[in-house]
Parts: sequence; structure tokens; C-alpha cells
Amino acid sequence: MIFAPAKSTPVSTAPQVPRHVAVIMDGNGRWAQSRGLPRLKGHEQGSQAVGECVEGCRDAGVKYLTLYAFSSENWKRPAAEVSGLMLLLERFLDQKTNEMAEKGVQLRAIGRLDELPAPCRKRLDKTIAATAHNTQLILTLALSYSGRAEIVDAVRDIVRETAAGRVKEEDITPEFISAHLYTSELPDPDLLIRTSGELRLSNFLLWQLSYTEIHVTPKYWPEFTKADLFAALDDYSKRQRRYGGV
Repeated sequence: MIFAPAKSTPVSTAPQVPRHVAVIMDGNGRWAQSRGLPRLKGHEQGSQAVGECVEGCRDAGVKYLTLYAFSSENWKRPAAEVSGLMLLLERFLDQKTNEMAEKGVQLRAIGRLDELPAPCRKRLDKTIAATAHNTQLILTLALSYSGRAEIVDAVRDIVRETAAGRVKEEDITPEFISAHLYTSELPDPDLLIRTSGELRLSNFLLWQLSYTEIHVTPKYWPEFTKADLFAALDDYSKRQRRYGGV
């Protein structure tokens, strides 16, 4: 492996580091079930892997990290599991806010956030405000998120602007649409990491992943370590990104 954290890599030999890494954190429940544990134990262990990934990205010089934390489809899970996930998110924010502030990590969130329980949304907003001025790593949590819903919401915004006479047909370009997405302030991901070996996007960042490099690991998310992150970054550094060219 040629990859090492940016702070210890000579500039002349430093591998290509993705500016923006997105992660589909898959396999918490299966990890727990394979060990005879309740599914929520897998989610608890998965929160530790989040810390490893955030620290690793920060050390490596990645500027943006987006984590698929809770999809719109996840609301269909048993009520006890959903409630446990919301409480786990609140606990994670309680435990990590000061650390994020100290280490220069800014927290953002995307998705239909008004669907979150009020206490969870309040805690999320508090952490976002507390870390708003940090610039070393932008950590974005996708919560109550759906790639299709994001595009629908963008189209609705554009239709409203068109009806109000603020937008003409010729104004609608790929850049214009991108500016109406939840991720309007983020660059498109350079690298997508998916755990658990599944080979699908699962309704995540459908517009933004058009030319993103993909790295799949068979490991379940609770098993994902900083070393696994560096292996994915090393894999990315060997890719040739042609964007449809030659």
C-alpha cells in the first residue's frame, strides 16, 4: 500500500487524495445477527467505525466526507429499531460535538430533516451550529435521505421559480440543477466506498455520483477501520478518471 496520511507523506511522492469521499455504511444489522446480537448492537458498533473514518479522512487530507446514515426507506424498519437509531444519533452528537470542534470538523446534514423526531433535530442543529466555523473536514450526514426525493425536491423548487418568472428554459443546465440539490455547497464525490460487498447505490446521491470512482469492500461497516479507509484511498490513487474521454 502506497497510501499514508497526508501529514506524513512527502509532497513529491504523495498519492492522489480524493477531495470528497462518500460512504454507504452497510451491514450493521448483519454484523450483529452473525454474532447472535440484537441489530441495535450492530448500529452501536457502527458508530465507532464512523469515528475511525472521520479521523482517517482528516489525517489523509480529505476535505469532504458524506455518510449515508439513515435513508428514507429506513423509516419502514421496526419502530423499536428506528427509535434506537434516533437515540444513538443523539448520543453520538452528545459525545462527539466537542471533539469535532477541537479537531476542525464541521458537521452538516442533508435530507428531509423535518421528518426527524424533534429532540433529534434539535440536537443535530445544536452540533451544526457549534461546528459551523470549522474548515479542516466537512462531515455531512445524510439523514431521512433519498436520492430520488432530492431530485424531486430540486424539480419542485425549479418549477416554483419558473412559475414566478425567475427562470427561463435556457437557464436549466446541469449546473443549475446541481445548485438546487441538497448538496449545492459540496463538490461531487470523487470516491464512493460501500461496505458489506453489496453492488448497488441504494438511492444515494444519484445525481452526484455520475463520475464517481467506486470501491466495494466485503467487510460489514462495524468492522471498517482506518486501515480499510486507507486501502480504499490507495485503490483510488491508482484510478484514471477520464470523465467519458480517452
